[in-house]
Amino acid sequence: MRKSFMVCLLAMFLVASMSIQALASGGGQPIESKTAIILASFGTTVPEAVSAITNIQAKVKKAFPGVPVKVTFTSNIIRSVWKERQADAKTWLGKGIPEEILYVRNIIATFGDLREEGYTDIIVQPTHMFFMEQSHDLTSYVNAMRSIRTMKQKWMPFHKIAMGRPALGTVGPQYDYHEDVEKAIKTLADDFAMAKKNKATLVYMGHGNEHWSTGIYSETAKAMREMYPDVKTIIGSVEGYPSIDDVLKCLSRTKGDKVILKPFMIVAGDHATNDMASEEDDSWKTLIEEQGLKVMPVLKGLGSNDAFAGIFVEHIRDAAKDAGIALK
Repeated sequence: MRKSFMVCLLAMFLVASMSIQALASGGGQPIESKTAIILASFGTTVPEAVSAITNIQAKVKKAFPGVPVKVTFTSNIIRSVWKERQADAKTWLGKGIPEEILYVRNIIATFGDLREEGYTDIIVQPTHMFFMEQSHDLTSYVNAMRSIRTMKQKWMPFHKIAMGRPALGTVGPQYDYHEDVEKAIKTLADDFAMAKKNKATLVYMGHGNEHWSTGIYSETAKAMREMYPDVKTIIGSVEGYPSIDDVLKCLSRTKGDKVILKPFMIVAGDHATNDMASEEDDSWKTLIEEQGLKVMPVLKGLGSNDAFAGIFVEHIRDAAKDAGIALK
């Protein structure tokens, strides 16, 4: 009698469990989770700079071979340029521009495409340098997708959505951005070796913004000087602090007559080719040369550095783990 009672009780438990699972999926069968990754880059309009973005994409694909990795550009202006170029698609594709870049989608469209393809668990990984204006806006889009609530659970477009942190980290206590900064600086050892060999000051140009603190550049420059004390290092930004005026003041107090000038950006795009390294009167190269210094511009974005690109692979892993998303 007792054995029969226990069998009946077990059967009731299994039925109840199946019923709860069915209710959770809206009365239908549970939907199998499929994971995809979105690499959200600021973007670039410079064809030669695209390889820095696709290099990061290649590293992520290699790390997670069973997961599709889509690229989106967060800059509306940059996407509009590529949209115009689509009218001459044959020419651009013939120059080696990947179709995914030529027809680059915004973040909303990329989410929509993945949902139509049956992907329910999404990791959005920004390839931004730090949590500033672009990452703030990207977070708003991601949170909007997370907020969708349908009447029936089975019609929910996504199960889980996670967002990784930028290269130098993000705000908040979960991950210490000082550790992210240190890891990033270690990937730049070749830059400091080059500067030391040439007995040159190393000047990086960051992007920055006018609406969010850019103090991270000063913190990073300080950490660089501590890790590589043999090289005088300065970081400035196109927008915000430290500006080119601050860079020039630092250089006026620096011994030596050589400067290696590099973009502290994912790509060596328009800012690097024009604002940093051009012969225009207001370029950083020109302004530094006016101080009697010899400038050696290096037009290579950080995304082309394999070790630096690997940072985003690790940040994707962290985001997936935190959200309980499987990376198969």
